[in-house]
Amino acid sequence: MTDQVNNVKWHSYTVTKELYNRRFGHMSGVVWITGLSGSGKSSIANELNTMLYERQIHSVVLDGDNLRLGLNKDLGFSSEDRRENVRRTAEAAKLFVQSGALVIVALVSPIEADRAMAKAMFEEGEFVEVYADCPIAVCEQRDPKGLYKKARAQEIPHFTGITAPYEPPSNPDIRLSSDLLSIKQAAGTIMYYLFENTSV
Repeated sequence: MTDQVNNVKWHSYTVTKELYNRRFGHMSGVVWITGLSGSGKSSIANELNTMLYERQIHSVVLDGDNLRLGLNKDLGFSSEDRRENVRRTAEAAKLFVQSGALVIVALVSPIEADRAMAKAMFEEGEFVEVYADCPIAVCEQRDPKGLYKKARAQEIPHFTGITAPYEPPSNPDIRLSSDLLSIKQAAGTIMYYLFENTSV
């Protein structure tokens, strides 16, 4: 691995992130939505992406399930694989940010140190951490994919919130009570934050 890294060089390109930002008329960056399964992450990401699209803001969604069906399909749910899942997702997001996009990540990403690792990959002000704060009882009641039922039946090992830990963000940029807010209200809260605190 060391020899491989030593023989690889990062290539810079004429069209920079700054030029893309100028062309699109807004900053690029990451909105990283973390929370338990069933907390509404994907639905909020979808609604936020729609709102941004309607305002002609160049955005893209990186959804945890979609990534595990492709880029991260070789990863399991051990702590090491979860960390690698976060790292790869952040690396993919970074490439989109370089191309001027506002990236919406919807990923359980249960460990705070792993989310901090992801944040450290971006420049100051480029990473907005959003916590979809929803009581596990509500998530389990929703159970849109039937995962909690399977976890309770011990059919899924290492399931976050049941047999694997979830560490809530200690100081998120945005905390959404996603059991009390509608999807539109939650996405609107993020939109308001972006317009008030960034150059979107």
